[in-house]
Amino acid sequence: MKITWLGHSAFRIETGPSIILIDPFLNGNPSFSGQDIKEVTRGVTHVLLTHGHGDHVGDAAQIAHETGATVVANADLASWLGRHHKVDRIEPGNTGGTIATGNFSVTFVNALHSSASITQDGVSHSLGNANGLVLHFPDDPSVFAMGDTDIFSDMALINELHKPEIGLVPIGDRFTMGGAVAALACRRYFSFAKVLPCHYGTFPIIDQSADAFVEAMEEDARIVETPKPGGMVMIR
Repeated sequence: MKITWLGHSAFRIETGPSIILIDPFLNGNPSFSGQDIKEVTRGVTHVLLTHGHGDHVGDAAQIAHETGATVVANADLASWLGRHHKVDRIEPGNTGGTIATGNFSVTFVNALHSSASITQDGVSHSLGNANGLVLHFPDDPSVFAMGDTDIFSDMALINELHKPEIGLVPIGDRFTMGGAVAALACRRYFSFAKVLPCHYGTFPIIDQSADAFVEAMEEDARIVETPKPGGMVMIR
């Protein structure tokens, strides 16, 4: 398995016949600058969305149109993408549900966050629940993309039910939990073999580095990978 951090909360996962993009905020993402969008989206089979904010939906519709990829998203967000962006290859789900697609499955779990789109009239329209996504593969470690969230005690249930091995964890503060709290979540509720922090360094108003997270992970800092945007981590 190869996991590439594309900046902010965008990831590319290559495993078996599947090439997955999670929260593909590419155009307009300062952290994505200098990367080749055509190369990043080449061969994509699935686009997974944790929630409806623009810095996570990003280029999902365009990528789906250009590649034929299947979009997996909360039912309300999926409906919006279908109606307003003419995305027709969609797998809708909701909290607690599991979708089998390609050679893997996706389970929608809780996240403490909002999910909405602001229209031209300035009104915020709900796009359903914000979710974390747990991905299970037949021959590779399971992955938990937390999306945007704060810590919550039911993370213990997510670990009990799904036993995720790889964590994609937001740490940037202000809009998500900060580094120290994210480290507490990882250490108290999960037994990750590897953690890739995200949702930092993109904009001036969120934390610019993973330093606080790495420090708070203490002896577990050995499991943290902090590639630069565009950097790839091999998972064995």
